[in-house]
Amino acid sequence: MYFTQLPDHSAPGFDEATHFSKFRKHNIVFNAESSNSYCDEHMGCLSIKTISKGTEWYGIDHHRLAVRPGHYLVLNNDQQYSCQIAREEKAHCLSVFFRNNFAAAVFHDMQQKEDHLPEHPSHNHIIPEFYQTLQPLSPVLFCRLQFLISDLENDTNNEGITDEHLVFLLRHLLFTHRSDLKRQSSIPSIKVSTRHELYKRLCIARDILHSSFSDPLDLNQISQYSLLSVPQLVRQFRSVFHCTPYQYLIRLRMENAATLLTTTDQSVQGIAWTCGFANPSAFGRAFKSAYKCTPQI
Repeated sequence: MYFTQLPDHSAPGFDEATHFSKFRKHNIVFNAESSNSYCDEHMGCLSIKTISKGTEWYGIDHHRLAVRPGHYLVLNNDQQYSCQIAREEKAHCLSVFFRNNFAAAVFHDMQQKEDHLPEHPSHNHIIPEFYQTLQPLSPVLFCRLQFLISDLENDTNNEGITDEHLVFLLRHLLFTHRSDLKRQSSIPSIKVSTRHELYKRLCIARDILHSSFSDPLDLNQISQYSLLSVPQLVRQFRSVFHCTPYQYLIRLRMENAATLLTTTDQSVQGIAWTCGFANPSAFGRAFKSAYKCTPQI
């Protein structure tokens, strides 16, 4: 099913039960531009959330993270979450929801050898638990999503075409998940369960940096949100992501500043404040260190 408008959950007579029942029966794609949109906490199915303009905020497990252009978020089946697009900003969002047994069948197929013929292909299988963290939107995934939308725009009601695209999207998710598991294995710990939990907490720390890079963050705040001590946060973050949290934060601010300098007419001072720098001088020094030149409009 394909929708180009987000549902208004506050509309008189809106039937939440009927709305959410569709997700158990169909694969669903939302491709919509909206502002001032909000959905209370609810239980969802396996889904991909991405955005081409603006920001959409998600509330997951007592923390908030922002999905912005260039990244996507995976939410697991039966995950409780809320989502919001602020009134003052228009956002163009793309969300793909996978029917439970459809996703399970695709993942089961990926575990089988090429010469294996399933005896019971219609039986229910298990969906892996993904890390619910912001991921970079790779060129491959971006193209797959664009092809999906192009075909849906030409033939809105053809669920067969949709399902074909979603098979390859799900395969991409599993390949990314395997990369996460490989990165997780670099954490020095005897127990697999400990490595898994540590990686989840490090991902929360990284998501905080992505979501709030323009705020005056410090290590104590990040450690509290991620439930890691400051020494453990710094040490393990560097081990997994190959830089410290502060270095990662500065990199994010620099990347955003470079984008604003080339795509907007904001002043250097305005960009400095927008990207979280205390003053233009600090911004200028950081920018010159990163790009070997001074920031100019």
